[in-house]
Amino acid sequence: MLETLSQPWPWHVSGAVIAFIMVVMLFFGKSFGFSANLRIICAACGAGKRVPFFDFNWKNQIWNILFLVGAILGGWIASTFLSNGEAVQISQATIRDIQQLGFSAPQGMQPEELFGMEALSGLKTIALLLGGGLLIGFGSRYAGGCTSGHAISGLSDLQWPSLVAVIGFFIGGLIITFLLYPLIF
Repeated sequence: MLETLSQPWPWHVSGAVIAFIMVVMLFFGKSFGFSANLRIICAACGAGKRVPFFDFNWKNQIWNILFLVGAILGGWIASTFLSNGEAVQISQATIRDIQQLGFSAPQGMQPEELFGMEALSGLKTIALLLGGGLLIGFGSRYAGGCTSGHAISGLSDLQWPSLVAVIGFFIGGLIITFLLYPLIF
């Protein structure tokens, strides 16, 4: 059993699990979105006393915090107990693509040039992380949800604004990858 769990699973298994979870959530009248957790945590810590945006009954959303804790705990369990220590298995075409961008093939889960501790030593990297975090935070609030909320929950609920948001996410990703990324690096 442990060997089966530690092997990469086909994409369609996770797709079926996500579809099942969305059916259950829709049945119970819930919508999924990871970015809502920041608002819930701020409200639980008392931010609603000063900022009206955080003044709501956060206890109705406690299930979302449990999902966040489960995602973190699940990631830790997988990396600690189910990892075989080998590099992530990606296609040769993907390796060529990231090498063209100036990064080496991952020796672990991701390229060290992007996610290693050495990457945090440069002012440029820190500025990009802070700027990107602010833009993502602002964007997810302005768009009424994050990519997971719109792409998974909103689309499965057939919401037109979620379709528009997801198209915008893809266009933005293409612009960053092919136009802005070469200018930055």
